[in-house]
Amino acid sequence: MRIPGEEANLFYKLIWGLQFYVNQQHQILPNIKSANEYAELPMSEKLEVRDALWKNPNLIDVYVEKNPDSLSTQELDIVSKWKRFVAGGFQIFRYLKNYTIFINENSQVYGVLGLYDNLEDLFPGRPLPMMVAAVLLPFKGKIVYDGVLKGYNISFGGSIRSGLNEKYMAAKQNDRIITTLEPEAAPPIQARHQQKPGKDWKPVVEEIVRASEKMRGSSPVQNAAFALLRDSARTAQLVVQQPDDLEEIWRLKEQVQKALNQLQRVLERAEQ
Repeated sequence: MRIPGEEANLFYKLIWGLQFYVNQQHQILPNIKSANEYAELPMSEKLEVRDALWKNPNLIDVYVEKNPDSLSTQELDIVSKWKRFVAGGFQIFRYLKNYTIFINENSQVYGVLGLYDNLEDLFPGRPLPMMVAAVLLPFKGKIVYDGVLKGYNISFGGSIRSGLNEKYMAAKQNDRIITTLEPEAAPPIQARHQQKPGKDWKPVVEEIVRASEKMRGSSPVQNAAFALLRDSARTAQLVVQQPDDLEEIWRLKEQVQKALNQLQRVLERAEQ
């Protein structure tokens, strides 16, 4: 997923103008005399200027105040918000329909958009997860990167992939995927947590609970399996009736685990 082409044009216009101003202040490329000339340089020649910008983000305020490129109020607002940048190492974990999942070293999960290209097209054939160094920026209520992604040729074992997946799933489940660096653009918490109305499973679950309470087996394996069913049904009943009572759900989950362990022991005895 990427931002529209006209937005990408605007982004690069603003980032090259800002970087050219930084270049003028630090005289990194003294022979470059205009933002247009700077924009035509290959990315490799811009890297030192780019790094100088993120090491001196106070230059953003100076640039916005002086407005040497006669930007509009809306354009200046975009640039000023780049002081909220997030830089560092990230794991590109998954390509989704609406954004690409980045996970940083602090286990924060971001939904990032590409610029002119979808992010998956920048690394064709590279397996995920993939470690990159990046600078994430707010842009019109979304998150993009600053045009540079440095990938590392590092492979990850199953335990690391499993850990990243758990971080992603926890963020997804709890609406903690960060899709904007502009708090004013984020949807209200109540709206984010509002669940779609679903089917009322209470009558079905209650019937399963009633039926499971009457079930008695004719063998140790059946007895253990029916006990597991009863504990699982009670857990499901609480989840549909009191979904916010996590403490009690955890307690019932432990009962289910004990019943599962008992079934395993019975099965192991039966094999002897």
